[in-house]
Amino acid sequence: MTSQTKIKPVSLGPYQLKSPLCQAALSGYSDYPMRVIAARLGAAYTLCEVMIDRLINQTRQGKQLSMMYCHPDEYPVGGQLMGSEPEEFGPAAQKLVDAGFHVIDINFGCPVKKVMSRCRGGYHLGQPEVALEIISRVRDTVPDSIPVTLKMRRGIDDSSESEENFFRIFEGAYARGLAAITVHGRTVEQKYVGSSKWEFLRQVKQQAGDRIVVGSGDLFSPQACLDMLRVTGVDGVSIARGAIGNPWIFQQAERLLRGESITPPDVHEQRTVIAEHFALAREFYGEKKVCNTMRKFGIFYSELHPQRKAVRDAFIAVKTSDQWLNVLKQWYQNNAAGCFPPVEAPNPLSLEAVAAASGEAH
Repeated sequence: MTSQTKIKPVSLGPYQLKSPLCQAALSGYSDYPMRVIAARLGAAYTLCEVMIDRLINQTRQGKQLSMMYCHPDEYPVGGQLMGSEPEEFGPAAQKLVDAGFHVIDINFGCPVKKVMSRCRGGYHLGQPEVALEIISRVRDTVPDSIPVTLKMRRGIDDSSESEENFFRIFEGAYARGLAAITVHGRTVEQKYVGSSKWEFLRQVKQQAGDRIVVGSGDLFSPQACLDMLRVTGVDGVSIARGAIGNPWIFQQAERLLRGESITPPDVHEQRTVIAEHFALAREFYGEKKVCNTMRKFGIFYSELHPQRKAVRDAFIAVKTSDQWLNVLKQWYQNNAAGCFPPVEAPNPLSLEAVAAASGEAH
């Protein structure tokens, strides 16, 4: 048993989350099947993969993109928008509300080169006036009952100008009525290289006071989620890459918060969840697309299996549903202890500051 961590409740407008554990928007991953599995295993809030405002607006009346689908059982679920022109955001946000999303999230964090070259995502961190206009247009368009939130990185780069721009957008977003802001501790320039700067998250939360701040970056294990909450004081954590093929991270982090010990899921538990995920994906995408869609998940799921390399190779080779189910039959029939997936090097701050922060309640 470990000591219980006291965490204050997290609210997104009218939605009281059951825990501070959220699944981030993941381009190419956080589709309907992944979100359902994450929610079943403890994610209190999930986000759809990012959608381009212009593509949403170009859909014909009565039609919608497949990624705009959300099931009534998903509660709450957010739709994330990305784009370049402020006037596109409002109508697109309303279409997401009409599709059933409970929260609208604006992406000012994506660091991908193609996205930046099209003046989307993290590009807006360098132009606060445009960023704040986008926020205003979304907040003014959707009903007051729909929370609007924001995803940011800590700046374009490490310059003082980037930090000034960050806080201008950060404060301006709250002033315009945003319900919460998720902050990733890397710069846009870093992309996914180097550590997420957790000390910056702590600074941001101290400035925010009672306003909701969700932390992101370097959350590859349940313990890292606990560490971020303790060390930085953020209200919640947004788990991104660490949740791909490891939806148990939410359940395990929740148990750590309660002071309980954790073990990785055994092979039979893995089989049950993978089979559920595959069934949802087959129903959603159909026979022709399901294997291509699920192959990338299988690669990540294999990391929890005691014979991970052989299982990984087996998932990579599948081309039909029958072959996928045969992988489960061959490699998951005999039960055995599972493994925690290998993780990237822990954030140095999470190791240095946990002892100092362990007496704090957030």
